[in-house]
Amino acid sequence: MHNIESLRLLLNKPQHIVITTHHKPDGDALGSSLALYHYFTRKGHKATVVSPTDYPDFLHWMPGENTVINYELEPHRSTKLISEAALIVCLDFNKLYRINELGSIIDAATAPKLLIDHHPEPDSFADYNLHRITACSTCELVYDFILLMDDEQYINTEIATCLYTGILTDTDRFRVPTTTPHVHRITARLLEFGVDMTNVYQRIYETYPEYKLRFFGYCINERMDIIPELQTGIIAIDAADLRQFGIKTGDTEGLVNFPLQLKDVRLAAIIIERPDQVKLSFRSKGNVDVNALARDHFEGGGHKNASGGKSALNVQETKQNLIAILARQKKYFFD
Repeated sequence: MHNIESLRLLLNKPQHIVITTHHKPDGDALGSSLALYHYFTRKGHKATVVSPTDYPDFLHWMPGENTVINYELEPHRSTKLISEAALIVCLDFNKLYRINELGSIIDAATAPKLLIDHHPEPDSFADYNLHRITACSTCELVYDFILLMDDEQYINTEIATCLYTGILTDTDRFRVPTTTPHVHRITARLLEFGVDMTNVYQRIYETYPEYKLRFFGYCINERMDIIPELQTGIIAIDAADLRQFGIKTGDTEGLVNFPLQLKDVRLAAIIIERPDQVKLSFRSKGNVDVNALARDHFEGGGHKNASGGKSALNVQETKQNLIAILARQKKYFFD
């Protein structure tokens, strides 16, 4: 991290700090945000987390979650806090459009920005950067940041729980290739701070409402196509499906992983009709680069094995377009 001494100097006295993350925050986005909220608060700063949007119910238990401001519900308060901030911390996104309307507000703000992120090809909007694409999660980098600031003594159970949540979810339960020995050493240290790992796991993965489990079963049985010659599984869901089961924010989380449980499937996609556009999520095994797929064809991006994008076509047209792209570039994606 460059200019760390300058950042230390800025944080030597109490400051107003705004922390934000990408829209529809997941476990890593909210976990890293709340971990820094607790850390800065313990150091005597006035910190506020401003989320661009709402986030899933299964994250509402997290320590400090009740302090988060949803920009969509409180735009004027959010804008005022950003305008008054002495530091703006941007977490788990690499481009300002990932935070919707907040992007232009933060871009116009005069306060210095700190970016902590692990997505490839970040835009150059921040004054301070802790960026490493080999990190498993932004929570891994936030832990490293606290150590870089020589502040491990400030880590407590709340901070450790938030960081553990982000690492657990972004490694898909410690299974993705970025789960390095360093990651396991971090999680072991977090457990020493009092993280109840069983409780965290249950709150994230074992609190489904019944309708969500039935929705997953419906999607797998009725909406999943397996294309053996492309080693691909696609789940295509339209707005009527979402209405039928009363699906809310975060309820589709994890569904995209199910096709990957099949032995010969190396790429999984979920295509969902949302009110404003059709959204896509991709997951893959091994060297199948879904970041390139999302970036080059669906106005998105992310990581090599986990990315997302969007489409101006309808759900079925998007599915056929995806199949055609994979068929044309089969050698590129699968060889």
